[in-house]
Amino acid sequence: MPNTPLLPTREVLDKAAETATRVLDQVRGLTEVVTRDTAALIPGVNQDNAAAMRVAQAAMARTPVGLAQDAHTYAVDAAQRWLMFWDVMREAGNNFVEHEKAGCPPVLVFDYVTVVDGRTLARPVNYALVRITPPEGFPATDPKLRPFVIIDPRAGHGAGIGGFKSDSQVGVALRRGHPVYFVIFYREPEKGQTILDVTAAEAFFLNRIVTDHPQAPKPVVIGNCQGGWASMMLGAAAPDAVGALVLNGAPLSYWAGEKGKNPMRYFGGLAGGGWPASLMADLGNGKFDGASLVSNFESLSPGNTWFRKYFDLYAKVDTEEKRFLEFERWWGGYFLMTSDEIRWIVDNLFIGNRFSTGQISSGGGETFNMREVKAPVIVFASSGDNITPPGQALRWIADVYRDEQEIKQLGQTIVYLLHDQIGHLGIFVSGAIAKKEHSEIATTLEMIEAVAPGLYEMKITGHEGTGANEEWQVELVERKIADVRTLSGEAGNEAFPAVAKISEMNQNLYDVLVSPIVRQFATEAGAEARRQASPMRMRRYLFSDMNPFMMPIRAMAGMARQNRAPAAPDNPFIAMEKVWADRVEHAFDRWRDARDAASEIAFHAIYGNLAALGVMGDDSAEEAEAARRSIPMEPAQLNDARSRVELGGYAEAVIRMMILLADARGGVRRTRLARSNVLLTTEPPFAGMSPAARQAIIRDQTVIVTLLREEALAAVPGLLKTAAERRKALAAVEHVAGPDEELGDKAQEMLGRLRSLLNVGPKASVA
Repeated sequence: MPNTPLLPTREVLDKAAETATRVLDQVRGLTEVVTRDTAALIPGVNQDNAAAMRVAQAAMARTPVGLAQDAHTYAVDAAQRWLMFWDVMREAGNNFVEHEKAGCPPVLVFDYVTVVDGRTLARPVNYALVRITPPEGFPATDPKLRPFVIIDPRAGHGAGIGGFKSDSQVGVALRRGHPVYFVIFYREPEKGQTILDVTAAEAFFLNRIVTDHPQAPKPVVIGNCQGGWASMMLGAAAPDAVGALVLNGAPLSYWAGEKGKNPMRYFGGLAGGGWPASLMADLGNGKFDGASLVSNFESLSPGNTWFRKYFDLYAKVDTEEKRFLEFERWWGGYFLMTSDEIRWIVDNLFIGNRFSTGQISSGGGETFNMREVKAPVIVFASSGDNITPPGQALRWIADVYRDEQEIKQLGQTIVYLLHDQIGHLGIFVSGAIAKKEHSEIATTLEMIEAVAPGLYEMKITGHEGTGANEEWQVELVERKIADVRTLSGEAGNEAFPAVAKISEMNQNLYDVLVSPIVRQFATEAGAEARRQASPMRMRRYLFSDMNPFMMPIRAMAGMARQNRAPAAPDNPFIAMEKVWADRVEHAFDRWRDARDAASEIAFHAIYGNLAALGVMGDDSAEEAEAARRSIPMEPAQLNDARSRVELGGYAEAVIRMMILLADARGGVRRTRLARSNVLLTTEPPFAGMSPAARQAIIRDQTVIVTLLREEALAAVPGLLKTAAERRKALAAVEHVAGPDEELGDKAQEMLGRLRSLLNVGPKASVA
C-alpha cells in the first residue's frame, strides 16, 4: 500500500490561522505601545532652560552691590526656612507617633456620635456608623430631608477624607440641613472578617438610617475611591434602602485605560498575579499592611511624593504648615486588612475585573449584579487622576448595559461628571471642588427624582445671577454608550484575561507550596516588628522626637520664627530656587515616564504573546455577555409597552410630554429640572403621590417613549379627556420648558407637534 502523506485537517488549519491572526494583532498592538511611549519620552521644548535664562538676565540687571545684598537676604531667609521646615517635619513625625498610639482615629474635622458599632454585630467587622454633629454656625439638621451617607476608601489609609475640612462633602450636605452619616473603620480588622461581611454590615447601617428617618427620602450613599465599589455592592445588596449613589474617583473597571497612560493597571501582571499580596498577608500573620498600598500610590508620582510636596513646604513654610500637617495626619495613618479581604480585592477587582461582568459572588450562589441597582448613579471622575482615570470610573457602564436604550428600559438613571485636571486626592480634599462640583452634585440630587431614566453627562459651565443669587449653570446632556467607550480607552485587550489566568495558576502554586511554610513560621510579634520597620513608618519615626538628633530643632526653629526676615518675592535667588526645584521634579518625572513605558512594553510583550498563543482566562463570561448583547429586544417588552401606551390620565400625559421634549432637546438644564421638580412635588395630582409612585410613572413613560416614540406622541390627546385638561397640561409643560427661543430647533418642533395634537396655540393658558 503506497505511503500517503498526513495532511492537516480543516480544523487544524483554521486554528493555526486564528493563532497567526492573533499574533499579528498583538504585534501591531505592541508596536503601537512602543511608538506611543517612545514619542512621549522624547523631550519637547525645554521650558526650564527658558526660565533659567530669564532668571539669569534679571540677576545680571542688578548692580554688584544690589546682587550681594540680595544674596545676603536670601541666605538668611533660606537658613530660617530650613530650620522651620525641619521643625514642621518633626511635628509631623510626632503627630504620626501620637496618631498610631491612639489607634489611628478618623481624621474628621467634625464631631460625631456612634450609632452602630460593627464590632458588636453577629458577624463582627471593624466598621461603625457615626452621625455627624453640625458645628456652630451650621443650620440644624432636618430629619425629613434626605440623609447623606459617606463611605471612605479602605485602601491603606483611615477614614475621614470625605470630611477632612469644613469645605468638604460633609460640609456641603450639612449646610443644606441634611442629616449626615459617615462609615468609619478601625485600624485592626476583626478576626476572620471578609468583604461580604463588610457589605452586610453596611446594609445593616443603611437600614438603620432608613428606620431613624421614616419621613425622609431614601439616603444618598457617597463612595470615595474604593468606597465606590463598596457603595455599588451595597446598592445591589440593599436596593430598597438606597436613594442615590455618588461614586467619586471610584475604580470599577480595572482593565480600562489608555495606552501610554494609567500604568497602575499593569502592576499585577508584572508581579505574576496576586500571590505577592497573599505572601505579605502571611508574613503579617494573617494581616495585610496598608502601608504597602500607600507606597504603590506614592510611586505613581515620585516627583511630587519624594520632592515637590516637601519643597513647597520649605518654600512657603510661613503659610503651608497647617495644611501640610493636616494632610499628613491622614496620609500617614496605615490600616490593616485580613488576608481574605486583600485576596478578595486583588482577585476580583485589581486582576480579575469581575465586578462589571457580574461574576462576584454575593453568597448563596448569587452574584452582585449592577443591573439590579435601581437608584440613580452619579459618577465623578477626572482626566488628571492617575489612580482612577476616567476609563476605570466609567467603563462599567458600557460593560453592564447593551446600549443607552437598555438603561432607559431598565428605568436606570446614570449621570457622569468629568473634571479636566484635578488629581485623585483633589476630588476628595479640594475646597474648590467641594464648593463647585460636590455642591452642584448635591443640588442635582435634590431634584434627581424629576430626571427621566437614561445616560447623561453633567456639564457645569459659567455663572448666572449676581451677588447672593449667583450660581453655576448646570445641564444634563444625554449621552450614548459609544461616548463612554471613547472615554474609556483600551478595555478589551486580550493581555488582561491572560494575566487573570496566570495569576490563578500562580496563586494555586503559592497556596500549595509556599503559604503553609510561611504561615507556620509567622508570629504576631514578628509581624508587628516587620510593620514597624516599614520605610513608610520608619521615615516618620526618624523625624520625630524619638530621634535625639531632632531635639535641638525646636529651639532653633523658634529663634528663626522670632527673627523672621523673608526675602522679597523679586529676589533673583528665590527665582533661581524655583527653577532648580522645577528641574529636580522634572528629572523625577522623566525617570517615572521611562519606568512606566518600560513596564507597559514588557506587559504587552509578555501577556499579549501569551494571549495570542492561547494562554487565556476563562472566556465563558465574555461569551455569555456577547450572547446577551446580541439578543434582540424581546417581543414581550414591546407588547407590554404597546398595551400601556394609551393608559393613564393627566399625570401620565404631563410626564410623557416632558420626556418627549427633553428627549428632543438631548438634555435638560438645572433650571428646568428645578421647575419640573416643583411641579412633580407640589402641584396636584402629583403632590398627593409618594416618591415611589412618581418614580414609577416616570420609569413607565420613559420606557414607552423609548420603545414607541411616535405611538406615544400620538396617544397623548387620548390621555387628556377635556379641552380644559389639555390646556392645563400643556401650560404646565410649557412652564417647565421655559421660553420657546431657549429650546433649540428640535425641542421647538416637538413642542409645536404637541400643540397641534392638543389643538392649542403657542403658550397655552389655563381656563
